[in-house]
Amino acid sequence: MSEGATRPETPQERREREQLEADLESSPVRGKALRQRLRNFRPDPESGVRALGGPTAWMRRLRAIEDAVEQHERRLAESWRTLAAELEDPAEFASAWRELAGNWSFAHVNELIERHNRNFPAEARLAMDPRTRDFIRINGRSYLREPLGAGWILDRFPSEREAALRG
Repeated sequence: MSEGATRPETPQERREREQLEADLESSPVRGKALRQRLRNFRPDPESGVRALGGPTAWMRRLRAIEDAVEQHERRLAESWRTLAAELEDPAEFASAWRELAGNWSFAHVNELIERHNRNFPAEARLAMDPRTRDFIRINGRSYLREPLGAGWILDRFPSEREAALRG
């Protein structure tokens, strides 16, 4: 054990030190105080233990939501193009597409979204913003997810036959 003992500098360490000194010579912040970056989290042993269990419930649920949304988008895109090929009249296509969009079932994914919106803040230990008295925003956005419905379909797949034929 060499506690407290210094060892001689190796040639590699000497080159690294000289390179660092050379870099500091041209640094624009040399000799100036740097702004302190405050972290709003502290690593704790509990977070390490939680990580050993794999993805948490909210992570698995978000993955299930994303997978379900992708599956709906694929099925809707196929139905959109198929309906456009079958119906030649644009007005008939628009009416049939709006009817299909109104009858499309998002029950499973909307149930997952509802559980996410209800449980995510507690499961993810989301901090509160004292100014808004709401949970903090994640990457500038609310953690809340909007349920899917006919409006969501029509935003992505408009009831215009020509768009469906191009898409």
